[in-house]
Amino acid sequence: MNTKVEKPKIIVICGQTCIGKTALAIKIAKAVNGEIISADSMQVYRHMDIGTAKPTLDEQASVPHYMIDVVEPDEHFDAARFALMAGAKIIQLHEQGIVPLVVGGTGLYINALLYGLSRARPADQKVLQRLKNEASTHGTGFLYQKLRECDSAAADRIHPNDTFRLIRALEVFEVTGKTISSFHQKHRFKDKQFDFLQVGLTMDRDNLYDRINTRVDIMIHEGLLNEVKGLLAQGYSNNLKSMQSIGYRHMVDYIQKHFSWEDTVRLLQRDTRRYAKRQMTWFKRDTNILWKESHQSKNIIEKIKCFVKT
Repeated sequence: MNTKVEKPKIIVICGQTCIGKTALAIKIAKAVNGEIISADSMQVYRHMDIGTAKPTLDEQASVPHYMIDVVEPDEHFDAARFALMAGAKIIQLHEQGIVPLVVGGTGLYINALLYGLSRARPADQKVLQRLKNEASTHGTGFLYQKLRECDSAAADRIHPNDTFRLIRALEVFEVTGKTISSFHQKHRFKDKQFDFLQVGLTMDRDNLYDRINTRVDIMIHEGLLNEVKGLLAQGYSNNLKSMQSIGYRHMVDYIQKHFSWEDTVRLLQRDTRRYAKRQMTWFKRDTNILWKESHQSKNIIEKIKCFVKT
C-alpha cells in the first residue's frame, strides 16, 4: 500500500529588486492557474506602499496576491512568521487546485519557507534592555561603534541608525560569544516540505542599475516623502525596524535635515543598487535556482508548465 503523501508543487520567482519579478509572475499565474504569495520583507507592512514597490491595485486585481499588508509597521515580523503564514496559504491553494507562486527578493524568507529555519535560542531580555538603555543614553552611534569593533561584517550591513538590528547583533555576541554573521552563515535547513521549481531572474548590470535609478525617481514623484511624513504623523517611530529600511530611512534623514534633497536622492539610488548586489550574492549561493534572463518569459512559462504537469 502506497502511503506516500504528495508534496504541494510551488513555483518560486526570485531575483534582485527592479528586475521585473511582479510582471513576469502575473503572466505565469494567468498561464498556469496560479496565485501569488509575496516574499518581500517590506511588503508585509500596511501603510508602506510607495517605498516598498507593492504591486498596484490593478495588478493585485488581475491576480490574487497574499502576504501583502498583513502587519502594522510597529509589529514584529520575521522569516519564521513568514514561513508559517505563507506555508499555510500554499497548502490552502494546493487543496483548491491553484498553483502557488512565491515571488520576491528576500532570500532568507524564501529559504525559510522552502527548507525551514533551525530553531533559534530565546533572546536574553536583560541584555536587550541594557542595550536599549545604552542607546537612549549614548545614542545609536555608540552601539554602532561597539558592533564595528566586535563584528565588522554585520556593521557593514546594518545602517548606523538601525537601533533594532544593532541591538540584536550586539545581544547575540554578548550572550554567545559568536557574531551574528557567523550564525547567518551557519543556518541549517531541513528537508524540503514542498516540490518546487525556483527560477532566478538576471539582467545586464547597467540595465538593472538604470531601472533602479528610474524606480527611485518614480517613487519620489508618486509621493514617497509624503508617505514617510504620514507614517511619522501617525506616531510610528523612525527607529522601528520597518522605518529603517531603504527609502524610509532616507526620507527621515532628509526630514531631519541630515542631507540635502539632492544628496538624499543620490544616496537612495546608491543604497538600492548596493542592496541589489547583496541580493544577487545571496541567491547565487543556491544551486537549486534555475537562472534565466528576465526577458525570456516564454521559455520560463513553458518550463513551468512542464513542471506543473509532471
